[in-house]
Amino acid sequence: LNVFNVSVYKSAVRPDSLQQFFRHTLTEVLTYNPLLKVSDAIHMQKEWSFTRTCSLLTTLYRKLFVAFSAKESICQLQQVLETHEVNWQHVLSCVSMLVVCQAEAEQLFKDLLSHLLIKAFENYDMENMITAFLIARQAALEGPAVFMPYSEWFKASFGSGGGHHGSSKKALVFLFEFLSELVPFEAAPYLKVHIMYPPFVPTKHRSILLEYITLAKTRLADLKVAIEDMGLYEDLSSTDESVQPQAQALRDVEKALQIFENTRKIPTSVIEASIFRRPYYTSWFLPALLRPRVLPKTPDVRMALIDSLKRADKIPSNLYSTYVQACRAMKEKMLQDESKVETSHSEEPVEQLKAELSELRLLIVDRAKYEDVPAQIAVISDRLASVLGHSSDENEAAPLNSPIQVDVSAPRLEPCHQSVVDLLLTSFCQNLIAASYFNPPDRQGPCLSLFVKMMCGHRNLLPALLGRLCQLIYHQGPSLNDAHILGLAAFVIHLSESRALIPEVEANLGTSQPVPKNVLSISEYWNCLLVCRTEESFAFCMRFCTAAASYLMCKFSSYPREDLCAVLPPSLVKKLQYIVPRLCLEARGILCEEAKTDLIWSSLSCPSLNYKRASLCLWKQACFQELLKEKAFRLSFREWLLLELEVYPEKDILSAWERRDFHYWAIYQWYLPAPSASGGCDGDLEKACGVIINTILDSSQRSDLGSCGQSKMSVNPDILCKLQEMVLELGCRRKLLSGCLDAQRHCLFEILQERLKDRKHGSALGEQLWRQQELLLQRRILVGLPASALILTCRKGKKTTLDCEDFFRFVNSELKNVCSRGYALSYDITAHFFRGLLNASLDCEDSAEGVNDVLTACQTKCPIMLFSAALWWPRLEPVLCSQWKRLFGAPLAEELERLREWQSSATSFLSSGVVFPLSGPPWILAAFLHCTLQQQSPCGRERSSLFSLQLLVSLLFFSLMDLISAKIAPKEGVDFQTSLEWSLEILQHLEERGASWPLLFHSAEKDPRKYRVLRSAASDRHVRLLPFAFYSLTPCFRQELLTREQTFLYVALDLYIQLLQLFVEGKDLPQSDQAGQSPDPAEHVISTARRFLLGAIPRCPAQSFGNIRPLLDACEELDPELGASLLHSSSPAAATELDEELALF
Repeated sequence: LNVFNVSVYKSAVRPDSLQQFFRHTLTEVLTYNPLLKVSDAIHMQKEWSFTRTCSLLTTLYRKLFVAFSAKESICQLQQVLETHEVNWQHVLSCVSMLVVCQAEAEQLFKDLLSHLLIKAFENYDMENMITAFLIARQAALEGPAVFMPYSEWFKASFGSGGGHHGSSKKALVFLFEFLSELVPFEAAPYLKVHIMYPPFVPTKHRSILLEYITLAKTRLADLKVAIEDMGLYEDLSSTDESVQPQAQALRDVEKALQIFENTRKIPTSVIEASIFRRPYYTSWFLPALLRPRVLPKTPDVRMALIDSLKRADKIPSNLYSTYVQACRAMKEKMLQDESKVETSHSEEPVEQLKAELSELRLLIVDRAKYEDVPAQIAVISDRLASVLGHSSDENEAAPLNSPIQVDVSAPRLEPCHQSVVDLLLTSFCQNLIAASYFNPPDRQGPCLSLFVKMMCGHRNLLPALLGRLCQLIYHQGPSLNDAHILGLAAFVIHLSESRALIPEVEANLGTSQPVPKNVLSISEYWNCLLVCRTEESFAFCMRFCTAAASYLMCKFSSYPREDLCAVLPPSLVKKLQYIVPRLCLEARGILCEEAKTDLIWSSLSCPSLNYKRASLCLWKQACFQELLKEKAFRLSFREWLLLELEVYPEKDILSAWERRDFHYWAIYQWYLPAPSASGGCDGDLEKACGVIINTILDSSQRSDLGSCGQSKMSVNPDILCKLQEMVLELGCRRKLLSGCLDAQRHCLFEILQERLKDRKHGSALGEQLWRQQELLLQRRILVGLPASALILTCRKGKKTTLDCEDFFRFVNSELKNVCSRGYALSYDITAHFFRGLLNASLDCEDSAEGVNDVLTACQTKCPIMLFSAALWWPRLEPVLCSQWKRLFGAPLAEELERLREWQSSATSFLSSGVVFPLSGPPWILAAFLHCTLQQQSPCGRERSSLFSLQLLVSLLFFSLMDLISAKIAPKEGVDFQTSLEWSLEILQHLEERGASWPLLFHSAEKDPRKYRVLRSAASDRHVRLLPFAFYSLTPCFRQELLTREQTFLYVALDLYIQLLQLFVEGKDLPQSDQAGQSPDPAEHVISTARRFLLGAIPRCPAQSFGNIRPLLDACEELDPELGASLLHSSSPAAATELDEELALF
């Protein structure tokens, strides 16, 4: 073979003559002894892969192709195929050699295949068709790292109407005639591909496809492979013929266990198989799942899945009993060779893999042997396939578009998988360090890229690989040494280079997510693993990202900017933008130096490395600063905040003062003045406040991994401090602009309410929970801001007034819906408003008048603020009186003094019977009376008969709110029975006086003005539950109500319909206090309401039925029996009967 060494000839032979000689030799090899038929090639081509081809032949090919480019080599192959009879073994082994050893061969072969198909369908030429299929299959045999799987090629070529076969019926018939002629010689995997991914066929020609499928299934039956025995998660891109149903079932079980472990639900594919693929399910899947074993003391995932299937009646009783008995027998026998139950890797393939990896290291350190690396990597790939194939329990890769599941919080790896992954990662790191000793990365050739690409081609290895990287980077990162970090960083870069071969990652972060699944790209996956929360994680992240970016810029320094950006994961660059200025004062200015790539790499590979110095050296390079200008790599203000909000202040690498300095630089010197195009705020303080508020809320809404029990309701104090400064500055600017339209906008509430608009969530319950959490967080932010920020000061003529309209609107529409008492806000926001009111009144010419005006407006515009003051007055009074005295040193404002008097009068009345003043709105007086009564002993109840009717109705409203709160918010400490007794007592007094109390329950649009203010102050949920409260009062409903109140029947029916609708929708109604409590409170109230109405309807006078017609349809739909009773009683005949019946009394 030395005669084919190009170096032998040097300048002695002209290049064109040498090429002609080599071309002739190649033609002779490809056409030598062409005895094999096409049918032989179809059947035997798997044996002609690169690793199984005679080494003499592959060596000859490689020597011959030195004289040609990849394109010239494939053109020569094409010419031989078109003009000669060929030796198919030599031709196809040549194809394998080219796709393995020539990086450009994949695209060139795709072009060749396209050319062959075009010619085949133009002339209906079977020879070009068979040539295309043989080449596509041969190239696919070498794995997805070098060529697309056969299933992908077949789908791409024939899976749509735009394929070559879609031009006419003749073309379609030609394709299926060709496929039919192949059937007698086909292996099962190819037939499965043709059946599962059939060519696109118009509906009118469907019979042609069905005829082929019947033929293919017959062939599969001859091969003793039933299409029904195909696995649930079978990888059709594989051409492995040895996968029998038993082995595939084991893989399906492992995949199902993995899905069940992540979702805690029986996989949909298993449920479907139990129904639609019963033979496979019962004959193969269940026996694989129910293999006898010694059961662990603590139930594992397999036991949990079996139990779930048993409860769902998906396991026959006899099969389950046999399984249990076999497990017991195995436990009793406790055979000494029980360890053989667990399948382990054969040592021989592993040792062979180790030997080939050692051989690779010898090639990588010698530049003269780089041309041998692709061939060696192909051998390693073959050895790796043998190792992985020997694990019968292994989880075979799912199709390419199926996400890889990784439990980030606790990645689970089988010991056999971990040992293989560790062997490969160790080999990669050793190869990198050894090669870097002799050459920098840019002069190491494509060796490491090919190695990582080969690993990605083994899809069944990827879950274990990504899980192991999670363990190393996320869980063990700070404990890794420099060599480990350097190797893993370079490995991550090469994985990014091969990202097209890696599916998305379905990351389970160990906590409930706001979305059903957390599906990430491989770049986003690194962002998930590289966290910056503690001193140790900051140091590791800086070292890792510096090593990765430096390696990339050295390795791919000759790449165009666009290609370089495509390889570099944006998350790594953004982490560097965050960390380097945080830890290095010098990086807080842009100081560029000339690129010194080699020097950076030599410093990184030096054991005595200072990572801060290396990171700063990288940061100052002009080429790195240019990269930061790319849109994909810009760290926006929002992204910076999200990273900063993850930091644990008590474990931060910076001291409190250093952190404050960094925040000041980042916010005021960097992001605030920066243009929005680069992630900044355009100098707009209002915009900056909006970004901070939105980011704090988004961060708090997220369920982050590793929260270590930290309450997500807490707000980072350092960031909140900066927000407070900005809000104060905005307030100062607003005063300067007083009178302008811009000054009359309250940007704070605009930001908060904008977040609550037009949200689309996956479920009504999810939306409800998100909204509740969001409002609690918004309330916490409001309380953390300067109190005066809640109120605007406006200039009207020569007078300064206080404007609370935006705050009132926000309270009435949103905040009141997170108050568990139903009619009063929490103490924190109540006190904050009143303190802010007093502070803001300093800007008024007459502070007392300003306060009085706002509190007077509260009576009609936001009564819940006054009800809240009534509830919290014992705590609120000393705070406000002290503040007023500090600010003004004058008597309290009139309206504040009135609040104090009402509280004092309520206390005196309930304790000693002093006359209660009736000056003021009755609902406010009732609020003070009710709240005082709740805080003291109920000894003053007997005086309730002295109250006015309006005061009694208002008291009834507040007691009903407490009645509802006792059921839906028991932690508030309100007792249901006490509230019920108090409500019934008030109702009794109202009944004795003949008051029209049912008007209190009228819907809002029909509510009399005097009661509308009460309903407007209640939370939406409490208002929706008024029917529940109403029918809790039935023991006190008197017979006279039916005749005295003509609207009573309408109100009772309307509330009953609302109650039924709540029950049907399954929301808002109170639940049982304990699991299994009987009866359920909602069902009990509904049955009570129904009995009451069925008994009351026949006794109602005819006038009561005059306005119930709008309710009849809903009533008949929800309760047909009650609807029939209404129709009967409302008819003229029934009315006559009722009159006669009443006349008897």
